[in-house]
Amino acid sequence: MSVKILGTGSAIPARSVTNNDLAQVMDTSDKWIRSRTGIGSRYIAISETSNDMAAEAGKKALEDAGVQPEEIDMILVATISPDQVMPNTACEVQKRIGAHRAVCFDLNAACSGFLFALHTASAYLSSGFAKKILVIGVETLSKIMDWNDRSTCVLFGDGAGAVVVTDGGELPYEAVVGSTGVKGEVLALDGRKNNNLYVQNEEKNAYVTMDGQEVFKFAVSTVPKITKEVLEKANVSVDEVDWFVLHQANERILQSVAKRLKVSLDKFPMNLERFGNTSSASIPLLIDEMNRNNQIKEGDKLVLCGFGGGLTWGAIYLVW
Repeated sequence: MSVKILGTGSAIPARSVTNNDLAQVMDTSDKWIRSRTGIGSRYIAISETSNDMAAEAGKKALEDAGVQPEEIDMILVATISPDQVMPNTACEVQKRIGAHRAVCFDLNAACSGFLFALHTASAYLSSGFAKKILVIGVETLSKIMDWNDRSTCVLFGDGAGAVVVTDGGELPYEAVVGSTGVKGEVLALDGRKNNNLYVQNEEKNAYVTMDGQEVFKFAVSTVPKITKEVLEKANVSVDEVDWFVLHQANERILQSVAKRLKVSLDKFPMNLERFGNTSSASIPLLIDEMNRNNQIKEGDKLVLCGFGGGLTWGAIYLVW
């Protein structure tokens, strides 16, 4: 089982919202947000939708890979903020980009979603079911935030990232994924309530709720552990890794992980200062930025690591 990334793409809304912008409408400040998270701004959708951004990111990934839409056998979209329950976002992407042969479905593993989708793609590739797969992470988180909750809403942003993958042949690949539902309440979003002939509800909008301290403790204990675990499976030392591409949740989390792994923070690329936490979009957004800046070279060893609601986590080791 292996995966080779053929191309990358991303899409973001036009509107960038700074911490100072938020300070005009809520009791917060640039200093308060930066000191706790490292975030300076985030992109917030005005007219853009999850379907729009997913399709745009997908098109760019195909162009970068030199792959035609009709060559795509499968489209996997990771998201917790689709535009509609059905049709799924992957089917909307298929329609918009003309990938008429693709099997399409969505996954929900919150901030770990892209890694779960990528590992799912690896399984389909290794089985021979598919030869080329488009994997997308997309979020319009601004529509599921309580904008009166300054401790949570300031963290998140909107965007999409995508990769085109194929069977990597002899290229090294290992993965560790997991979940613990008993801790799920520390990061949650309720769905619509039952409202039928026998049950009547005055439904109110549900928003993301988060116990920040519990999520932080979960991340800083879990990420180093699964990083070491996936590298042991790959028989690769921490020092051999060129890039640790982590979910962009909080700068303090990344600093803590680097310290626990005894690795220079220079190996932990970050763009959360400009994008905030984009959940399932954060890793592919960062990979696309690194790719287009020629930051990643052929043969580079990468560890991708995600963690989030569920609670869920995942780490993938692969070679560029």
